Amino acid sequence: MQTYILVLYYSKYGATKQMAHLIADGIEAAGMAVKIRTVPNITTETQIAAASIPADGDIYCSLDDLAGCAGLALGSPTRFGNMASEMKYFWDQSTSLWLNGALHGKPACVFTSSGSMHGGQESTLLSMLPPLFHHGMLLLGLKNANPALSNTKTGGTPYGASHVSGPRHDQSLSADEKSLCFEQGKYLAEIAKKLI
Repeated sequence: MQTYILVLYYSKYGATKQMAHLIADGIEAAGMAVKIRTVPNITTETQIAAASIPADGDIYCSLDDLAGCAGLALGSPTRFGNMASEMKYFWDQSTSLWLNGALHGKPACVFTSSGSMHGGQESTLLSMLPPLFHHGMLLLGLKNANPALSNTKTGGTPYGASHVSGPRHDQSLSADEKSLCFEQGKYLAEIAKKLI
């Protein structure tokens, strides 16, 4: 069975998805396999089930994908200083993994994007931590030895990589933001390898 790190994200405008793929690049650079997964949109219509596989883009995460990972990078856009409801809904379905301790002792990190510099990035990152604590995961931030963390004029926090996409979500990731995503993935993989 292949050992892999799961990069699980939700993205509405594409920035969080781009971050997920940069984090995956860092994981692979550190010598580990990676699975990139997303979660479905939530709709107010509850009588119709969405297709189990999206028409395009990354496939939806299953609880088996989560249970089988050696580490996790979890990403969500900022929604009023909180993780997106789509991601929260996914974690609300993970009780069976909590009951059997499937994630105990596995390393995890978080990442986010927001439309403005003061859009609640750090509180969003913090809002993603409680489910990971409850699942017994080992939480990692960004190492402060990385110069991009001190030099960034856009996103980037000690709690995890972040990006400021602008009010129209049209700002590309800065060089510092890209570097922090890559380094976060690399660090996660390095720790996961030590724990396997």
